[in-house]
Amino acid sequence: MKVIILAGGGGTRLFPLSRTCFPKQFMKIDSKDSLLAQTVQRFLPVVKPSDVVIVTNKEYMHHVKADLATARASEAHILLEPEARNTAPAIALAARYCQDVLGATDDEVMFVSPADHVVHPIEDFIRSVRQGIEAARLQKVVTFGIKPTGPETGYGYIQAGKPFDFGYTVKSFREKPDRVTAESYVAAGNYFWNSGMFAFTLGCFFEELKTHQSAIYEQAQASYTEMLTAFAEMPSISIDYAVAEKSSRVITIPLASYWNDIGSWDAIYDVLPKDSSGNAIRGDCMPIDCRNSLMMGQSRLIAGIGLQDVLVVETDDVIIVAQKGESQKVKDLVAKLKAQGRREADEHTTMYRPWGSYTVMGEGPGYKMKKIVVIPGASLSLQMHYHRSEHWIVIAGTAKVTIDEDEQMVHENESVYIPQSTKHRLENPGKIPLEIIEVQNGKYLGEDDIVRFEDIYGRA
Repeated sequence: MKVIILAGGGGTRLFPLSRTCFPKQFMKIDSKDSLLAQTVQRFLPVVKPSDVVIVTNKEYMHHVKADLATARASEAHILLEPEARNTAPAIALAARYCQDVLGATDDEVMFVSPADHVVHPIEDFIRSVRQGIEAARLQKVVTFGIKPTGPETGYGYIQAGKPFDFGYTVKSFREKPDRVTAESYVAAGNYFWNSGMFAFTLGCFFEELKTHQSAIYEQAQASYTEMLTAFAEMPSISIDYAVAEKSSRVITIPLASYWNDIGSWDAIYDVLPKDSSGNAIRGDCMPIDCRNSLMMGQSRLIAGIGLQDVLVVETDDVIIVAQKGESQKVKDLVAKLKAQGRREADEHTTMYRPWGSYTVMGEGPGYKMKKIVVIPGASLSLQMHYHRSEHWIVIAGTAKVTIDEDEQMVHENESVYIPQSTKHRLENPGKIPLEIIEVQNGKYLGEDDIVRFEDIYGRA
């Protein structure tokens, strides 16, 4: 079996913690590990790391590598989509990779999973996976349904038909319903939430593409390399619309374990532990006479007085306060921020790079101040800036600094000046993280004022 994990989504529903630069699959919600790392770990009882394929994009490459190392699955394969084209083209690309590069045959099962769900316990999940594998070998398109715990309007639904082995045939798929319709589904008793996970053999998948989505099927007949080149020409369509809702082979298996797609702050509240008053608290928070509320802080004290059924989420640049039950509208907020060109819609003040991270600490006309952290053994590109000079002050570790042809070591409480239009490089040759304060001066301080000459991460 090959496991395909889809980890390219940008994510807007958990703003402000999840943003385009750092979507929810890389967040740590209910564990010390990210949701992606947890997803990989769930499958390791049934496959080797080398049978796992992560589909993402180049902007998230370093996040994926870090999470694979955490999951002890660095041998997993990473596929970079040339651009976002939804789940059906992404799965087709992964299927072609499995055949062309990994040597998979038509009768091998491919299990497809999102990267950003909470599922536990693993033992119950694996039992459902094994059932799905058996059903997929019968040339079925296997979906995994979740027994509803209430009339949720944020999920799609699967209408179950007649019993089939471990599950049921599928009569229909239903889009996210309104409240009244969702209540009728729960009352009917034969509807499941759609988990977004699938299992099928490679041969079955390609046959269903040929029947129901010929445009993707024709592209998938080319080699993996040729598919990459023509990827942008494929229709942007989900696997649900492309195959599942049209196929006569679909069955659903009720998932035996707890499942939550963490699709809203209400869902975050549900998975976090509560105090005696029903409050879920993370960070430096002080609730007084509060009940059934979420308070999550990152950078300052959050105090709540007399709150009930309220969600409060704070980062160093955004605070969201919402009524419970209304958090699905966060995506509307993000859409408004994007329409206004607001930085907050896409970027945190801390941005992660292959070499470490930087945090914007302050800025104004003609200056910007950052804290830069470089992991041991890493280095920034050899670069220059046309419009700014830089001052570097080392506050922890030792820096190896190249300025034109000169190399020097800069230690704690020492500084160095980088003139405008001068080639330079910053490296961490030590065993602990290098931390510096960078002060930029110039008339233009945008991140695109970088000319790279050499770069070990392929960005030059």
